[in-house]
Amino acid sequence: MPLRLIFMGTPGFAVPTLAALAAHGHEVAAVYTREARPAGRGMKLQPSPVEREAQRLGIPALTPKTLKTPEAREQFRSHGADAAVVVAYGMILPQPILDAPRYGCYNLHASLLPRWRGAAPINRAIMAGDLESGVMVMKMDAGLDTGDVAMAERIAVSDAMTASDLHDALAPLGAALMVRAMDALARSELPLTKQSAEGVTYAAKIDKAEARIDWNRPARDVVRHIHGLSPFPGGWCEMPLDGEQVRVKILRCEVAKGAGEPGELLDDRLTIACKIGAIRILELQRAGKPPMKADAFLNGTPLQPPMRFT
Repeated sequence: MPLRLIFMGTPGFAVPTLAALAAHGHEVAAVYTREARPAGRGMKLQPSPVEREAQRLGIPALTPKTLKTPEAREQFRSHGADAAVVVAYGMILPQPILDAPRYGCYNLHASLLPRWRGAAPINRAIMAGDLESGVMVMKMDAGLDTGDVAMAERIAVSDAMTASDLHDALAPLGAALMVRAMDALARSELPLTKQSAEGVTYAAKIDKAEARIDWNRPARDVVRHIHGLSPFPGGWCEMPLDGEQVRVKILRCEVAKGAGEPGELLDDRLTIACKIGAIRILELQRAGKPPMKADAFLNGTPLQPPMRFT
């Protein structure tokens, strides 16, 4: 039996879940998303990816600035939803909203809770060197990602994966998981398990001040730091080009053989020494330029030691 749902989400990560729920026959009565924001060269107002998907599906999209007013609560209740599905909505749900749907609100979270509660679980898992990540469906309560967990799917994380790679792997995995969860909820067969009190970590929002690359770290740590910030905000450093220090984002790299002073260019293939070991840059981006593979960059800007990246 299909459920009558409210869907709440904003970024591209949430789109596969909305599309999958609609495709599997659940009735999405309304979509809640963040309001349109200026973007692009002309800074025109752009609807969120979820709002665009709602328009494609013919589902009403609401963009309230707050859910705390009596009017917002009454409008939410008026949808008569069995459940609300929340995927990276970007707004705290007050208790009256959590209590409004018949069966409650269910969040798709991109980590293996209780590890990486909070805003940036994908980035933090990679930056911390985690060997696995995943998605979980959680029944929401008033805490920060503290609710009971219903279902989970796991995925291996390699040193080669960027935040973008992991994001793109988890989004469809999460969509399929939420469909399974809502189908089970419709049958009154959705299991709920309290989260462990052990192993709790918090995935704080990424601060741009974290983005500068520290060559005084072991090579694997540097790789994971760079990949956890790729493509946004992008781990960056400065290199001497044409007599000045030029900022460059490193988007992909790998651990390489070599040793030297931290930040030292070791060869003509963009191998850079770290505190322990070295990395080789595979993809990078100069300020104001599109991303480039390392070979293409070196064709136009050949580099040779001695040179220091800072």
